[in-house]
Amino acid sequence: MHAVRPRPEAAPKISIVVPARNEARNLEVVLPALPSGAEIIVVDGHSVDDSAEVVRRVRPDARFVGQTRKGKGNALAVGFAEATGDIIVMFDADGSADVAEIDRFVEALLAGADFAKGSRVLAGGGSTDITVIRSLGNRGLTLLTNVVFRTRYTDLCYGYNAFWSDVLPHLDLPLPHPTDTPQWGDGFEIETMINTRVATARLRVAEVPSIEQDRLFGESNLHAVRDGLRVLRTIVTERWRTLPGRSRRRALELPVGQSNVRSLRWGRRAARPVPTAAVVEEASA
Repeated sequence: MHAVRPRPEAAPKISIVVPARNEARNLEVVLPALPSGAEIIVVDGHSVDDSAEVVRRVRPDARFVGQTRKGKGNALAVGFAEATGDIIVMFDADGSADVAEIDRFVEALLAGADFAKGSRVLAGGGSTDITVIRSLGNRGLTLLTNVVFRTRYTDLCYGYNAFWSDVLPHLDLPLPHPTDTPQWGDGFEIETMINTRVATARLRVAEVPSIEQDRLFGESNLHAVRDGLRVLRTIVTERWRTLPGRSRRRALELPVGQSNVRSLRWGRRAARPVPTAAVVEEASA
């Protein structure tokens, strides 16, 4: 049972989910920088290095759990199921995410968003790590998603996000129960699955400028072409599952105070009140 959203005057409990596979050297740097007081869940992807020992040594307050299958998506699903916080933050273990930006995501959620989505494209964001091929692919897949789901995302394939824990039922992610059969959503396509289901559920989204830094040590497990095709398949599959006569609302920009956050509202939902007025247009599927 996930936490109920706290009253505005109460500080939310934050859970940070860190999927990691053979990231011991990066975890030595990343984990000590994470905020004290947060619940930190490191989900291990069958590592063969000394990740477990590193976590115990540099962040003894963190929980170290093993994922039930393979892939980043499964690792996140396991971490989400373990989280007990009001807010869940998706945080990569490779050092590419800036810890200082967590406050931006939390502020966007406290301002009324259900889901705070990192964007390397907005003013104030950027990347020193993305390749030309990955950038072009991300732009194309983002455009396709915006056309198909009538969204206004600026950066589809980025894994730095945060959301209220009561959003999880709307995401309906593959169950993290142990099984020998891989599930769709177990891989890097998880971010796309989450983004499309957030849109389908008409949740309120705030895009937050984020700077993606270079990986500290080791090599990425991401394969641009293979995983790009998985993302494309996910877009098609997710659109198919929304076809039966449902209507959605087109997301329009919704300023949140004076912060550099681009917000989108997906429709009326009994959640935290949005602090500023928003215009919402009906859109037939």
